[in-house]
Amino acid sequence: MGVTIVGCGDIGSRIAMESLSEGDVVTGWVRSEESIKYLQGLGIGAMQIDLDQPLATIPSVENEQLFYLAPPPSVGCEDSRVANLIDHLLDGGQPKKVVYLSTSGVYGDCNGAWVDETRRPAPAVDRARRRLDAERRWQAWCERTGGELVILRVAGIYGPGKLPVKRLQQGQPMVSEADSPFTNHIHSLDLVKVCLAAMQRGHSGAVFNVCDGHPNSMTSYFNQVADFLHLPRPPQISLDQAKHTLSPGMLSYLGESRRLSNNKLLDELSVALSYPTLEQGLPACL
Repeated sequence: MGVTIVGCGDIGSRIAMESLSEGDVVTGWVRSEESIKYLQGLGIGAMQIDLDQPLATIPSVENEQLFYLAPPPSVGCEDSRVANLIDHLLDGGQPKKVVYLSTSGVYGDCNGAWVDETRRPAPAVDRARRRLDAERRWQAWCERTGGELVILRVAGIYGPGKLPVKRLQQGQPMVSEADSPFTNHIHSLDLVKVCLAAMQRGHSGAVFNVCDGHPNSMTSYFNQVADFLHLPRPPQISLDQAKHTLSPGMLSYLGESRRLSNNKLLDELSVALSYPTLEQGLPACL
């Protein structure tokens, strides 16, 4: 089976290695020469493709499995990269199936409520609006071409190389526990497992929340990571102080609170998570 991974970074390269072990022919699309060398060093076929530029010539993905992991542009409410790729695909061969990595941010602020896939998206910030735009573009592609599509709405990713070490070392503050929103996580190695299961067993049109099913407060998350790394816990400040201290990006995350259900993921994809809690997942980050 041919497998194409668009945005073949950490998660993509792990998917690629698993696919290679199954005898698949894998190609990773990346933007930089450095990424090309990294993939080639792992024995992964690589193509340097910039989705922000006109796609005059790209390798055929006809009847392939396509994982789309590339981030959207950093500004605006639309994902022009997905738009450019789909426009090009409509002129040529279509992939057999697409797994698109979206974000749970498309739900917006849910005031701490439990959220499953039936909840209507209501993104409150542009970074989430771009993801919802991409979801809808892929859904339109699916309806037009008959290609299969699975959407994964992914929670905060942690894992090897994905812990807030620098932030903790710098002693940056976090809001008090009383003001902290609920946050959700998934270990990067479990995310790889979910991506592969979605490609193998996810029925077309399905949307899945991807999380470990054990939400906690954002402040608790930073405290647990700090304790695990034997670093000082971040100093706590009030929400009013945070508005004058924390970055706009962090404040945008503090403005949303939800608890994600992963029942559909576990039931329909039959995925057994290796790291369903932070206590189990943190030792597998080193």
